[in-house]
Amino acid sequence: MTAPMLRAGDRERETTADLLGQALAQGYLDMPEYEARLQAVYDASTTPDLRQLTADLPVAELRRNDPRRRAAKVAAARRGIHLHLAAYVVMVVIVLTVWLAVGLAAGSWYFWPVWPILGAGIGVLGHALPIRLGFPACPGMRPR
Repeated sequence: MTAPMLRAGDRERETTADLLGQALAQGYLDMPEYEARLQAVYDASTTPDLRQLTADLPVAELRRNDPRRRAAKVAAARRGIHLHLAAYVVMVVIVLTVWLAVGLAAGSWYFWPVWPILGAGIGVLGHALPIRLGFPACPGMRPR
């Protein structure tokens, strides 16, 4: 029994056209071949026709090297740094407030907040520096 011929929709055509654009940008296709395949994408009526247009391309490699994917990873890493820094600032405000309240109430002015501030600050730096300097924080990330 053969697989049914599914009709191709706009979403499938856009995905295939996007893959062909990435193949062009990464040097897998030259301009005339890209234009011919792109025309065939919009002429295709079934999903097997679309799959046939990218069958000889390394689709996984194209997706892995997609600049938009890399930009999304960098943006997520930077959002993580911003959240970590915001939590650090909140912690600093809380410990300084407690230190001030204890100092005013008990007259004990030893500046103990230096220790949590210093420890958490080292954690923030350990999180931010590898990302800021472009070192890969995990095996899946590449330097920018």
